[in-house]
Amino acid sequence: MHLNHVAGENRGKIMLYALSTCIWCQRAKEFLDELGVEYDYVDVDLLEGDEQNQAVEAVKELNPRCSYPTLAINGQCIVGFKQQEIKEALRS
Repeated sequence: MHLNHVAGENRGKIMLYALSTCIWCQRAKEFLDELGVEYDYVDVDLLEGDEQNQAVEAVKELNPRCSYPTLAINGQCIVGFKQQEIKEALRS
């Protein structure tokens, strides 16, 4: 699966599963950018075929409801755009 990489301060493994049309997903990207952290993301709706299936399965493992944004920070899953939870996960 093709991931988009955003350079920044390495705060561990950060992966964002998003939809290109989701305002909350866009806000999550913007917030991570504001924090200046390094992260990878994928817009699941822009993938096709097996790549999209792999991404959806990865989201379901973290978040069985398969809602977006789904953010994995060093093994901790945050569903939705929750600034305080994101900040706390980045501190630990």
